Amino acid sequence: MDFDIPADIQETLAQLDEFIEREIKPLEQQDDNIRFFDHRREYSRTDFENGGVPTEDWEALLREMRRRADAAGWLRLALPVEFGGQGASNLKMAIIREHFAAKGLGLHNDLQNESSIVGNFPTVLMMRDFGTPEQIAEWMPGFLDGSRRLAFGLTEPNHGSDATYLETTAVRDGDEWVINGMKRWNSGLHHATHDIIFARTSGENGDPKGISAFLVPTDAPGFKVEFFWWTFNMPTDHAEVSLTDVHVGPEALFGPPERGLELAQHFVHENRIRQAASSLGAAQYCIDEAVAYANGRVSWGKKLSSNQGIQFPLVELHTEAAMLRQLIRYTAWMLDKSHHMEVTHLVAMCNYRANRLVCDAADRAMQTCGGVGYSRHMPFEHIYRHHRRYRITEGAEEIQMRKVAQNLFGFGRK
Repeated sequence: MDFDIPADIQETLAQLDEFIEREIKPLEQQDDNIRFFDHRREYSRTDFENGGVPTEDWEALLREMRRRADAAGWLRLALPVEFGGQGASNLKMAIIREHFAAKGLGLHNDLQNESSIVGNFPTVLMMRDFGTPEQIAEWMPGFLDGSRRLAFGLTEPNHGSDATYLETTAVRDGDEWVINGMKRWNSGLHHATHDIIFARTSGENGDPKGISAFLVPTDAPGFKVEFFWWTFNMPTDHAEVSLTDVHVGPEALFGPPERGLELAQHFVHENRIRQAASSLGAAQYCIDEAVAYANGRVSWGKKLSSNQGIQFPLVELHTEAAMLRQLIRYTAWMLDKSHHMEVTHLVAMCNYRANRLVCDAADRAMQTCGGVGYSRHMPFEHIYRHHRRYRITEGAEEIQMRKVAQNLFGFGRK
């Protein structure tokens, strides 16, 4: 069994590194753009006087990064060939994601915005697999050029992981649908043109069937962004939304009626394995930076790293990272050759352990580096605050552990 990174993926990493040095690093350094990544990052990125959403300067820089990456043929790497991509495998994407995050903070791969020179395009794949021919023709060009932007409205004030209990409803009124309800953590609404709204159209609470998805214009009468939730890591794009007698036509129905939750689950395994790989890369970055600091810091006449109290916690984290790396790559490889539901428990293992590891690694790096580690002049607080969200939002770790338990003990749906 060969555990080496395949030669074609290794070559891709080298080409990406060269592109970053040639195109992205100079952009990161010009016009004081480094303010978005140094100790000023949170304040430079956040329009605190406008609900805490991202500043226009920050988003303009991200757009330029994506434009350059697309022109170089990297942005759509994971997309199918018919959409200008190369159909990169899950294994390739996991290795790339880890590689990028292990470089630390930078314009090449901003974890907070999930914006990277190698992009994720879940809405493209959703539209490809669930859209009607008319929707695909209308929407796909806009997804790829940025003129159509979708937010995702699943979570509600009273319901998160229990998505089959949605209180938002959609009722027929002739040819139209009338939607009423509330959505919370409705991400991306500061610039979305449309929102995917999941609403119950039939059935009872707890029934996964009977929930439909709708493409709702964000300027529709009755659609209102009440406010944006300020979060542990700013800026925010997570809106509280109310829908009051919002009318949409039959063309707004997205995917099979009554089976909208299939859209919500689409791409989830691919996304989670990539996010786990990013958490692993960020964890390894924290470990490596802490080791470098400890080797360079002299305290009481000797290197800080000579103390076992410094060594052993980092040794444990480094060991866990090494073990997790093999599990993530194995799981990504299995995703490429198996039906995704056959490896859902492996994806869950990777996801919850990686998200926990990066939080532990960032915390230990702070402790190792002392006061300067706690400051915003080092990146550990930013990494911790960003990745802490994934222990909740990317499928809460308790939900992930339940998936593993269902497989281990034989419980749950077949």
